[in-house]
Order: sequence, then structure tokens, then C-alpha cells
Amino acid sequence: RVQLVESGGGSVQTGGSLRLSCAASEYTYSNNYMTWFRQAPGKEREGVASIYIDGTTSGKTYYADSVKGRFTISQENAKITVYLQMNNLKPEDTAMYYCAADKLLFTDWRRQDAYQSWGQGTQVTVSS
Repeated sequence: RVQLVESGGGSVQTGGSLRLSCAASEYTYSNNYMTWFRQAPGKEREGVASIYIDGTTSGKTYYADSVKGRFTISQENAKITVYLQMNNLKPEDTAMYYCAADKLLFTDWRRQDAYQSWGQGTQVTVSS
């Protein structure tokens, strides 16, 4: 059964913007960390941003240093969806972006092996 579905990837030039969406089933949304990871060719997968879905309209957020000030993670509870707004994109942001979800009890949000649910990924390509 499909639990997480990403969309919104594409190709843009340096300085451009994209918004990624991660649609979740209720099972994988509430009381979970919803996290975006990315993996560039030849590189390890890395955590980009995470948000804790705690029943409010804006859960606590976390960001990798490389995207702070450029990316914003947000939630829309009515649609059971998490977004990643990416501004001022750089060629080094080129990667496959994945959405993941887990309760992460006492675990750092960047630890990918802690996540049980993953989407299929969406490609982001930034040209110079």
C-alpha cells in the first residue's frame, strides 16, 4: 500500500524556485516526523528538512545548514500534506528528493535508517 507520494520536482535555473509536495495517508502523518531527504548521484542520502506533526497547524521544524534561509518546510493538515518550498536554488541542490515519515523516538531526524515509510522520490535539477 502506498503511504507517501511526492510531487513537484522539475528543472529550473540557478536562483529559481520549486515547491515539493508529500501527500501522506493518515497512518503515516499524525504524530510523526515528516522529513525530506535528498540524494545526488554518487553521494550519500542526506536530510534536508523535517517537521513534527503534533496536531497543531505548525509543528517544530529542522533544517540542514546547507538549506537554512532558502528552504521552508510546512504542513497542511486538511490535505495530510507536507511541502518543501525551495528558493534560490543552486546546482548543488540537484538530487532526487524523498519524503519519509516515522515517530523517531529519541532519534536524530537526519538518521535515515530510522524511517519506516518512504516515498518514491521526485527529481530536482538545477542548471547553472
